[in-house]
Amino acid sequence: MLGSRGIPASYSGFETYYEQLGARLVQRGHQVTVYCRTHHIAYPDPTYRGMRLVKLSTIPNKYLDTIVHSALSGLHALTQGYDIALYVIAGNSLVAWIPRLAGQVTVLNVDGLDWKRAKWPGPAKAYIRFAERMAPVLPTAYLTDSRVVQAYYREAYGSEPPYIPYGSEVPRVPPGETLARFGLEARKYILFVGRLVPENCAHHLIEAFQGLDTDLRCVIVGDAPYAEAYIARLKATRDPRVIFTGYQFGTAYHELGSNAAVFVETSGVGGTHPALLEAMAFGNCVVVHDTAENLETIGDAGLSYHGATGADALRELLARLLADPDLVAELRARAAARAAAVYSWDAITDQYEALFEALLTR
Repeated sequence: MLGSRGIPASYSGFETYYEQLGARLVQRGHQVTVYCRTHHIAYPDPTYRGMRLVKLSTIPNKYLDTIVHSALSGLHALTQGYDIALYVIAGNSLVAWIPRLAGQVTVLNVDGLDWKRAKWPGPAKAYIRFAERMAPVLPTAYLTDSRVVQAYYREAYGSEPPYIPYGSEVPRVPPGETLARFGLEARKYILFVGRLVPENCAHHLIEAFQGLDTDLRCVIVGDAPYAEAYIARLKATRDPRVIFTGYQFGTAYHELGSNAAVFVETSGVGGTHPALLEAMAFGNCVVVHDTAENLETIGDAGLSYHGATGADALRELLARLLADPDLVAELRARAAARAAAVYSWDAITDQYEALFEALLTR
């Protein structure tokens, strides 16, 4: 498993994806190696949940971090005799051919349409668009976790990647130390979880919440490198009901997710958002920015606001929910049922095993 920051998961959905999928593959008797970036993964042991960790350096730079580490990981993989080299992010397509030199099958999960992210300047967007075009060409195979992204590749490049969704299972944790630490009560806060970058639009929620007459809190979980100005703008709010927790993982994250009144996914770009799926699995009432990918994820199990309007549209929807606890309860039940029916990690692992076996046979 190459192209992510590594495990234990402590940054984004890519790392959680590798941890959840990799641990299940180990349980089924496979040998799994995860490549990690030394400046990000401080975990000292050589294995985690049965997975071997290979820790390599990279250039800790916004533009070079991922591609340099992915290239170095691919070169290391040449000598390891792997059957499958699994990469994430379309931008890694330009190095996903390297393990093929040693006869290894390479698979790329393209995720969302990363060139839409506001953080990338023009040259970086051009690189990502080119890498996206090469995703059907350079690895042995590629796939997506979104039907919307699947349709995009079919229409844009005449090539349809297999679809395997992202998983959602998470443990539900009762109120405890984490809520107490942040002065929170169960079902008394609205929750956002994600990287604090402009395209994830956390400002929609903060600005919407500031206009609500409620005794609930607004909890912002996450952080981000290279986004200091945007984060400073978010934290400039003078509303004492808005709480920034920074990154939270493991039991602390599960406790926050298990006890929210409403979860809001404000992101305007990307494919399937892991935090949204996990919020559904927690049994949260979910509200999403009305991107096609978010609407695909929630089906009829949540509500959406007009992202182009932003905070005003979100404020109106949140006010409606806060005034209608029966609707909130109904949406919570729908979300949990959809997560269990559609986004099971065990079923997803079955699909990955079948894909890998088919590729090796071919």
